[in-house]
Amino acid sequence: MSKEFDIEKILHDLQKIMPFKETTQENDIVLIIADQLFYAVVTDIARDDSRRDEWWQVTFQLLTIPPRQVIWTLREPQFTGQEIFTMGGEKRFIKAISWRPDDLPPTADTPATETAPGKSGQRRGSHLKVVK
Repeated sequence: MSKEFDIEKILHDLQKIMPFKETTQENDIVLIIADQLFYAVVTDIARDDSRRDEWWQVTFQLLTIPPRQVIWTLREPQFTGQEIFTMGGEKRFIKAISWRPDDLPPTADTPATETAPGKSGQRRGSHLKVVK
């Protein structure tokens, strides 16, 4: 008996640990949730002029083995993580990941520091050391 892939639960759990961005642009790395989780690089976002409404041709380089390129026609809320959508009857979710140090989730070994109101009370410590 196979267990159904619950995108809503996975997304709820990921939002606690992933530094998601509110926007998606070319060269962003996105997390894609479908029947599995994988990463992709957005290589192009172009308006789809064949449609009346705001649809976009979004080109992804999937970071899979082997790597492959796909082009999906999506609305902005779909490729910016504002909604879960279906393609071919399968639920999907796409959202860009932030690589800014302040957006990364804290690690368990990082002590809490005082911050301005509304900011997280923990900062991620650097694991880099200066070698001379």
